[in-house]
Amino acid sequence: MVVTPTRSTAEAGQRLQERYPDVHVIVLDDDVNTFQHVVDALVRHLPGMQPDRAWQLAHRIDAEGSAVVWSGPLEQGELYHQLLAAEGLTMAPLGRG
Repeated sequence: MVVTPTRSTAEAGQRLQERYPDVHVIVLDDDVNTFQHVVDALVRHLPGMQPDRAWQLAHRIDAEGSAVVWSGPLEQGELYHQLLAAEGLTMAPLGRG
């Protein structure tokens, strides 16, 4: 017996190969959090974030009203968004990359 894949099986296989969509984690300016708190939260929760880069981002948030602090796969972005929000940072909804 020869089994030929149906269209739905082939489509399902292709869907499994697709990547999660990329997102941007965006911190918004507010009148509550200090620069130091923003820097500490970014360094604590974002992989590879160094203090110098976190300070640059904190200044951009203050000057421009927001900054993309991390970009990457949706699942990780959701985690980082939740962690930063739990620290009290004001967060924009996840942006599609």
